[in-house]
Amino acid sequence: MGTVHARSLDPLPMRGPELGVHADDIETPDVEQETKQEVLENKDVIVQRVHIDGLGRTKEDYLTYEIADVFRAKNLIDVMKRAHKARQNLLRLGIFRQVEVVIDTSQGVDALPNGLDVTFEVTELRRMTGSYNTMVGNNEGSMVLGLKLPNVFGQAEKLTFQFSYGTKETSYGLSFFKPQPGHFERNFAVNLYKVTGQFPWSSLRETDRGVSTEFSFPLWKTNHTLKWEGVWRELGCLARTASFAVREESGHSLKSSLSHAMVIDTRNSTILPRRGALLKINQELAGYTGGDASFLKEDFEIQFNRRLFWDSVLSTSLWGGCLLPIGDKPTCIADRFYLGGPTSVRGFSMYSIGPQSEGDYLGGEMYWAGGVHLYTPLPFRPGKGGFGDLFRTHFFLNAGNLCNLNYGDGPQAHLRKLAECIRWSYGAGIVLRLGNIARLELNYCIPMGVQRGDRICDGVQFGAGIRFL
Repeated sequence: MGTVHARSLDPLPMRGPELGVHADDIETPDVEQETKQEVLENKDVIVQRVHIDGLGRTKEDYLTYEIADVFRAKNLIDVMKRAHKARQNLLRLGIFRQVEVVIDTSQGVDALPNGLDVTFEVTELRRMTGSYNTMVGNNEGSMVLGLKLPNVFGQAEKLTFQFSYGTKETSYGLSFFKPQPGHFERNFAVNLYKVTGQFPWSSLRETDRGVSTEFSFPLWKTNHTLKWEGVWRELGCLARTASFAVREESGHSLKSSLSHAMVIDTRNSTILPRRGALLKINQELAGYTGGDASFLKEDFEIQFNRRLFWDSVLSTSLWGGCLLPIGDKPTCIADRFYLGGPTSVRGFSMYSIGPQSEGDYLGGEMYWAGGVHLYTPLPFRPGKGGFGDLFRTHFFLNAGNLCNLNYGDGPQAHLRKLAECIRWSYGAGIVLRLGNIARLELNYCIPMGVQRGDRICDGVQFGAGIRFL
């Protein structure tokens, strides 16, 4: 929360005997000071000046947008609230290590009886900072090393280099981030990266070298991101036993795409929410800005969470997507959807649902997945109010399907295909929330609706990640 200091407006209490003087010798505070105290505490006030102390390379005019609201305060309580909000805005910029607020009565010849001065005492971050952490996602872990240059040009810009080494993916990238003055949510970013990933379920290795630019902005209750990406992709076989269908996909390709993402998120937590809803819609159009990949890709995610009795939570979710090729060229294995595993349809092995060739899963062009979950406290509530609150009992029912499109059929035929041969599963387990970083699941799963070629995980299944069905 930080500290908001409001200096005392009346003199310290004094006792004559303790100070060596008599009570009759103490001067009574004048009427003007008492009046000023009454004005400040019970009536309107005016913020005359706002100071920012401790600036080095940060440009003060840039911070004006973040603290301007303090001047609109009408009383002392309002000043404290607006000063606290301004402090949060300054910290959000990511250029200060510490921000403290001091509220004092105005001094000087132009001071008003009800005037206040607000001072923000800031401590800037060093010119270069480093970080080391671990990340969990998509049932894999990685070690991340980062080097950051905050506030490069004095207006909250950020230059970041990051190296990540994981169990299935290795990447490094350079990014530049620039927020709009006064509107941190509106920001522009440029990224250069190289990513090498291994996908054993498809016997595929992929190396991406690319550049992307994106612009993020809020609109009413939604958040939007517009993005252009150009990536040179190199696909190869992970093993000599790779199927002929995967070998056909091997080689180089260039993708240039425009994408848009819209998000409405009212959840109280992204890892293990107890209330709120999520709507996420993504569109990607490739081929119109160059490259040899041409397609239109749409996918969405919906989630609702509602708190029930006995601190239990009912959660429902629905995913879906469609990939349409543009022209005569078929879709690439790297662009298709994949389904199955501990983070989607539980009870099946990782991405092991849908079209496959000689044991290698090729992904699909249309899919859906849904789930109903009940989260409850552990039986008998061990560790209540402490470590035990990180654990939840988990009961679930998942279902989904993945298929390719027959372009000679209409939409109704595609929907009927998705409704056939539905894979589903149910079970129970334990969920552990790792702060706001990730969550772990240990479930006992019973897969149903298994089709030929599917790989199942009947029994105990472990999952780790951020995004779960």
